[in-house]
Amino acid sequence: MTTLPPLTQQFVSHFGEMGSRWGINRTVGQIYALIFVSETPLNADDIADALEFSRSNVSIGLKELQGWRLVKLRHHAGDRREYFEAPQDVWEIFKSLAEEKRRREVEPTLSMLRASLMETPGNAADAHAQKRMQQMHELIDLSSTWFDDVARLSPETIARLMRMGSGVKTVLDMTDKLKMVRRKKEA
Repeated sequence: MTTLPPLTQQFVSHFGEMGSRWGINRTVGQIYALIFVSETPLNADDIADALEFSRSNVSIGLKELQGWRLVKLRHHAGDRREYFEAPQDVWEIFKSLAEEKRRREVEPTLSMLRASLMETPGNAADAHAQKRMQQMHELIDLSSTWFDDVARLSPETIARLMRMGSGVKTVLDMTDKLKMVRRKKEA
């Protein structure tokens, strides 16, 4: 990575270190970081040269990133090589990551929980375990439904919602107060 500008090199190295904490290997994290900050689409040879990785490691990493929908394939007229770029919209990247994690991690867990909840408990320990699983199912299902709702919002609305932080509680409290006033008027 000696040919990369210092800021890019720092970002690529950090992303590689963080990749393992996010469930991807270091190489894939570094490939993605390089593509993300690149001004132009890169081909596998460009990536291998810049990161000093083998061409086969780059190809495997690019396939994984395509599976996560984190890179887009591009072709240049008169050039048979494939070029890769990251989506320009960071919200699109965030949604792709969240949707893929959900598909790979959350949905299998929900399926297992649903199947477990269909079972008839054989003893008190199983009944207790099933009750706890029901609570977990409700939480995961609620958060999945919330994610679906949020995913339909525009990036601008999502950003506003996130900036509100705990201010959302104030809005919810005001909504509850308005409901109470309406009920009193109707009574």
